[in-house]
Amino acid sequence: MDTNEAKTYGIGELLAMARTRAVPVVRGIPDGALAGPTPCAEYDVKALVNHLFQVIVQFQRLAAKETADFGETPDRVAESPEWRERLADEADRLVAAWSAPGAEEGRTGGMNMPARLVGSMALLDLTVHVWDLARATGQDDPGADEAVVTELAGAVDELAPTARKMGVFGEPVPEPEGASAYERLLARTGRDPRWT
Repeated sequence: MDTNEAKTYGIGELLAMARTRAVPVVRGIPDGALAGPTPCAEYDVKALVNHLFQVIVQFQRLAAKETADFGETPDRVAESPEWRERLADEADRLVAAWSAPGAEEGRTGGMNMPARLVGSMALLDLTVHVWDLARATGQDDPGADEAVVTELAGAVDELAPTARKMGVFGEPVPEPEGASAYERLLARTGRDPRWT
């Protein structure tokens, strides 16, 4: 296929694909699993849900070129027994925010990065942390759409050196033999695609 004919998706469209895979995983997290470990060593399940919530809320602000605040992570799981549906609603708002005209144009955020790359950061979290949560709670691998993996492969190339310095990504993990593009992406963000 001629690469010029490949469809370029907007970040909002890609986030919608990731949201479709994320929400069933979030809804499938049992209360009894909240204290369990995740592939992100520094987070248990509850802390990772709260981190993902924070990302989803703050990246709505970044889409609107507003200042985001990642200082404190509220405990949204403790705030309401309806946290799963609240996270799903915020994910809808995230998709809408990045689908708005002009969201991926120009620059945004404290580091004044290209807006589309910032949107890709939200997409990365919504993809890899949902994988983390599925693995941590014994759910099926949510997978990722090919278009999402393609977008994220480019974003990870761009973000990895800084992200590793800041401790946002772990060191890359050796890719399993015959790894899919999705598994290679997970490995490049410091995840073992075979983690159990």
